[in-house]
Amino acid sequence: MPQPLRIAVAGALGRMGRQMAQTVTADPRLQLVARFHRPGSMGKGLLDRDEALALADVVVDFTTPAASAELAKACAARGGPALVIGSTGFNASELAAIAEAAKKIAVVRSGSYSLGLNMLTGLVEQAARVLDPDDCDIEILEAHHRMKVDAPSGTALMLGDAAARGRGVELDNVAKRTRDGLVGPRPTGEIGFAVLRGGSIVGEHSVSFLTEGETLTLSHAAGDRSMFARGAIAAALWVAGRPPSEYDMRDVLGFTAS
Repeated sequence: MPQPLRIAVAGALGRMGRQMAQTVTADPRLQLVARFHRPGSMGKGLLDRDEALALADVVVDFTTPAASAELAKACAARGGPALVIGSTGFNASELAAIAEAAKKIAVVRSGSYSLGLNMLTGLVEQAARVLDPDDCDIEILEAHHRMKVDAPSGTALMLGDAAARGRGVELDNVAKRTRDGLVGPRPTGEIGFAVLRGGSIVGEHSVSFLTEGETLTLSHAAGDRSMFARGAIAAALWVAGRPPSEYDMRDVLGFTAS
């Protein structure tokens, strides 16, 4: 019988950190070998980050962009472990740091670890490829709990990237993240974002394709955080032993060549 995959959980005191530890513990294919949080954090069973890295085959990280970038550097400096990153809201320098780390370790980074949302991403790309941007507007709506700190969500941006890929354009060149005041008519080819924050919403996303006379809306709603934890476990099992590179859930699910 193969040995369980050794997992360390970063951000162990956060919502997703607690969910990850619970889900890993319940999975016989895995062994929860370490939990760690930001430097100076105290708690039952918490380890220092370097101690945790020494014990793990894979680290699962749902923290903050800055913390994830630093963790990627630390893992790369040691030559491992592999890393599954679920943080969102990265800036260019943080993404560059992760890309540099991925030259030495295997990294899976995704805006969402939901199987359903990743299927939605594929459908959005296909629809955007078929529907003429001269006739069809694209709007992305996302809703999350009041404690979420970044907007639009990483998943909304992932869906925007899919729509842009379908149209053969760069999202940064066509994205409209805010509208306020006299904004004028909607430009052709624009991909709009709208954000709702409040209550305890786990995550809701929809992509609408709007033409004269009809609207097509593709949507997904998350019931609880366990779905993200299960997806992160699938990513951890997949990435263990992979060569250094930066992967995403399309790789994990076999939508792209490995």
